[in-house]
Amino acid sequence: MTSPAAPPSTTAEPAAPREPGWSRRSLDRVRAWLAGLATVPRLLAKAPLTVTFLVVFWVVGLTTGSVTHGPSNRLLVDVGAGTASVTAGRWWTLFSYGFWASGWTPYVVSTLLAMVTMLPAERRIGALRTAVFFLGSQVLGALLGIAAMEIGATAGDLWLQEAVTTVTRTAVDGLSVGPSVGLTGVGLAMSASLTALWRRRTRLLLLIGTVLFLFYAGEVLDIMRAGAAFVGLVGGAVVIGGRRSLRDVRIRPSSHAETRVLVAIFAATSALGPAITWFTDSQSGPLAIYKDLFVGDTITADDVSGACSGPQSTPVLCHQFRAEYLINNSVGVVVLFVPVLILAVVAVGLWRGRRMAWWAAVLFEVCLFAMTLRYFLYTRHIFVNDPTSRDVVTALTVYSVGLLLVPVAVLAALFLTRSHFQVRAEKGTALTFWTIAVLAFLIVGAAYIKLGYDARDQFAPEPTFQQIVADYPKRLVPAPYLAVFGTTTADFVPVGGWAKALYELTGPVFWLIVLGGLFVAFWQAGARRKVDNSGQAEALLLKNGGSTLAYMTTWPGNEYWISPDGRAAVAYRVIGTTALTMGDPYGEPDARHAAVAEFTEYCDAQGWSPCFYSVTGETKQACDRLDWSAVQVAEDTLLLLPDLAFTGKKWQDVRTALNKAGKAGITAHWYTWPTAPVAIQEQVRALSEEWVADKGLPEMGFTLGGLKELDDARVRILAAVDEEGGLHGITSWLPCYRDGEPVGWTLDFMRRSGEGFRGVMEFLIATAALGFKEEGAEFLSLSGAPLARIDRGEQAVPLQRVLDIAGKALEPVYGFRSLLAFKAKFQPEYLPLYMAYPDPAQLPAIGSAIGKAYLPHTTPSQMLRLSRQFTAAG
Repeated sequence: MTSPAAPPSTTAEPAAPREPGWSRRSLDRVRAWLAGLATVPRLLAKAPLTVTFLVVFWVVGLTTGSVTHGPSNRLLVDVGAGTASVTAGRWWTLFSYGFWASGWTPYVVSTLLAMVTMLPAERRIGALRTAVFFLGSQVLGALLGIAAMEIGATAGDLWLQEAVTTVTRTAVDGLSVGPSVGLTGVGLAMSASLTALWRRRTRLLLLIGTVLFLFYAGEVLDIMRAGAAFVGLVGGAVVIGGRRSLRDVRIRPSSHAETRVLVAIFAATSALGPAITWFTDSQSGPLAIYKDLFVGDTITADDVSGACSGPQSTPVLCHQFRAEYLINNSVGVVVLFVPVLILAVVAVGLWRGRRMAWWAAVLFEVCLFAMTLRYFLYTRHIFVNDPTSRDVVTALTVYSVGLLLVPVAVLAALFLTRSHFQVRAEKGTALTFWTIAVLAFLIVGAAYIKLGYDARDQFAPEPTFQQIVADYPKRLVPAPYLAVFGTTTADFVPVGGWAKALYELTGPVFWLIVLGGLFVAFWQAGARRKVDNSGQAEALLLKNGGSTLAYMTTWPGNEYWISPDGRAAVAYRVIGTTALTMGDPYGEPDARHAAVAEFTEYCDAQGWSPCFYSVTGETKQACDRLDWSAVQVAEDTLLLLPDLAFTGKKWQDVRTALNKAGKAGITAHWYTWPTAPVAIQEQVRALSEEWVADKGLPEMGFTLGGLKELDDARVRILAAVDEEGGLHGITSWLPCYRDGEPVGWTLDFMRRSGEGFRGVMEFLIATAALGFKEEGAEFLSLSGAPLARIDRGEQAVPLQRVLDIAGKALEPVYGFRSLLAFKAKFQPEYLPLYMAYPDPAQLPAIGSAIGKAYLPHTTPSQMLRLSRQFTAAG
């Protein structure tokens, strides 16, 4: 692409006079904010059903006083749904329960859920269908849930028996309210209208959330929500998606990347479920019995009082409860969540395709199975000798079998998909992590023992040195695990300030270091054996060519992927987790489309997210077939040379530049950088340094060539020199090959002297065009102007509008839009260049990768100036 430079034929505008009181920039910002606020009513006007529902939902809640603590018992009997309401003939509760919630938090969560399910559903499938699915899922979901509760209770299931209650005006435990039932059904129904990627992800998130709340929270509303999920999933697939979407309900093979995402989420569910019981403070679900294995139990002040002064109190029991109460009410509570945090970090590694994470997940699930089995035996031993607890023992056994199946299922999924986790860490990563972990254990332990012994008088009872040493490992292990193996939580508790701080912080500090090191080990780039196949890639380029930007793939910093049949290549750079290509695949024309999918598979295997950048419509079509997203990032400009003639009024500026150059004694000279006179080389360097100093920002790289890209014998340079040898301007031209010969040329490097001939760029480009035409070239590309495009009358998607704002922000510095306007003088054909990407969720990482590719050496001061440009544009 053309290196950014101010358009050669424009002059700087005089500074606008300051307006009294308010600067013009301040007024522009106010107008921008007002314009943004003005769009809100238009957006809401497109979703009248969602707005109406939320207004009714909150007005009803506020007027009945239900927002803070839910409906009163008297009101709940009339509007809440459950088995008792149906058996009592209150059929209207099947509709009414969705317009209340049980407290402040459910009101806020339900509102957010409506915004992410009902709002997009209304816009995609229409208000009428959305209303039908909301009410239908709410009613049918409640009926299915009530039927399941009645059948399970009849069969003797303790969980479902508890859900079926007799409701009176003072006992309403069996009734529930909340719109999440209908909203879940709407979300799953709407998923049938989404693309394959987002359809799968939407269903995955909603279904996993439904299942986790069902089996771990286990409230009446959770059971009815499961029924609504079934109604929405099947109903949406049949009514909206048709046969295609109905087929997609089944499990289908995914790419490497998607398989990793699914397995990572599935593995994380064994920790997310118990976390739900902790956050919702609900343990009705059948799998909530072993919540302590993940997040511990909540110790209250009353529990401590009972353990220390009750009839069963002992000094050991009192110390244990006091220690757990202290930990639960301090930053030390982090230790209780260590199993959840470990599994979350391991899930990140699985998402990244790390082999080490796969082994860590297998080890974790095996340990989880063993701990669950040990906890079952420990808990069963408490009840087994009590004749009155036979039903409890039976339920405990049944539920424990179900819970033991969770790690077994995760292990099965890991083994079935093990081929997707082959990304190995850099050499020494595992050794570095274990070194950090061991050092953390020793250093933190030494600090705890030394400081604890020095402050031993702040503990009760005062411990010995051996007791402090023995207590250190207990600070790193969640209390429930100690209890399972018959170890006391603590033999002493802190009563002084320093001792409390030491007691509370030791565990969190250790695990922060260990989990941080593990996260870095999983996140960093995998080990790669780089193969220098640049020669093969260059041979494909010179023989077959590619797009007008294809020669840029020979620049330093690129890596090359060669197709298995050796007929196509892709130049790319790995930045973070993104494999950013430089233009289209190139090589034999009939192999380029297939190269898109093949390169994607290669990236999936490496744990990267591919992004095809600055590609033509041909590559975009290949990406469209893969259900990718795309957005325009530049505008290529093409001159067809066989019929080119600078005649007519539209070429007046170009003819004027040619004529004035001759009168001023300026001539054009062809060089290559290795053969250019030293005087010319030095003047080119001076022009570039002058440009950088004037802008205050570095030259952009990646698809924008600089001085080092000129040093190539195949790149031709056209310089405008006066009679004294002074350089007025320079352009460089990259060859475009076909059948081993250049058939076209692409403009890359542009620099002009600030004090030189004003029409020098028009003169150089026109001279180059005429010269290439005489040589028989077919076309000349003025290259693409980044973040600039012509108006084709299309409605811009949100991402396109963001890029337009970015182009506006960079205009004062790099002049992309002015550059595109300048190229219009040559009456070119406009060809859009796109960025294509498979996963919109990766856009932040892609944006970061593109920024680092273009500006790899930006200083903090330069970045501050750039951020100010974006702020002003916004």
